[in-house]
Amino acid sequence: MTKARSIMKEKITLSERVFIELVVWEVPSPLRGSLHHYKYRLALISDGKCVLRYDNESGKGDHKHIGAVEVSYTFQDLQTLKDDFLEDVREWLK
Repeated sequence: MTKARSIMKEKITLSERVFIELVVWEVPSPLRGSLHHYKYRLALISDGKCVLRYDNESGKGDHKHIGAVEVSYTFQDLQTLKDDFLEDVREWLK
């Protein structure tokens, strides 16, 4: 593979004011700070603001944002990433 390839792009509306966006790219080599071949952004948006996000921007590695707090995230595989994110979404929605 010589360039990035989109493997997931979904927007799921949860209510009139809340939606999630799941974006994953397969990349030819790991981003700086990550050990896998994916670039991802999974976000929960409420009233136009990102309130929860999992991502792995270059140099920061895998992490998640819960409100204004940023914490490290241990990436295992894409299914676990999605499951962990959706569990945090369920918790936030409570």
